[in-house]
Amino acid sequence: MGTIAWIVLGGVAGWLGSMIMGTDDSQGIILNIIVGIIGAWLGGYLFGFMGFAAVTGFNFYSLGVSVVGAVVLLWVVKMIRG
Repeated sequence: MGTIAWIVLGGVAGWLGSMIMGTDDSQGIILNIIVGIIGAWLGGYLFGFMGFAAVTGFNFYSLGVSVVGAVVLLWVVKMIRG
């Protein structure tokens, strides 16, 4: 995927993940993008480990994988922060 597509997918995935985890008020757009991009990588790794396809491009499946990764990432950060 191109850089712009990663930023857009990351922003949407990070925003959706932060809405699910209730951290949207404390995050801005830049942090949402960062969480979404790291979440896409993490979700792709987790899905690949379980035998599913990772991020496959700019589509709804990849968005779902990225959101799952973002939620897992935010959950881990919440557990560490307490």
